Amino acid sequence: MSAPGASPDRLDAARLGAPRLGERATLVHFSSAFCQPCRAARRVLARVADMVDGVAHIEIDAESRLDLVRSLEVSGTPTVLVLDAEGRVVRRAAGVPRTADVIAALGAAVAG
Repeated sequence: MSAPGASPDRLDAARLGAPRLGERATLVHFSSAFCQPCRAARRVLARVADMVDGVAHIEIDAESRLDLVRSLEVSGTPTVLVLDAEGRVVRRAAGVPRTADVIAALGAAVAG
């Protein structure tokens, strides 16, 4: 997972259309209906969020949230953003993430 792009904004639950962010970190997953790799990404991210206390997984349908797609410069699905506890994007990746990479990115998000 690479360092974030040009989006220093903090994201909050309301902007993401979610009930809440994770207490320690949040995995934001942009997907689309017919994206096969998105299904695999969903499984990896949900599994990691279940394993790590204080981490939430939020999946966003890219087609219905073009405002976010544009503002966060999401160019394809799946795209994953890792947010720290304050809602800052600390890592971003395209494609299906590996479990180990997601856990490492969460470590960087929590370490702050």
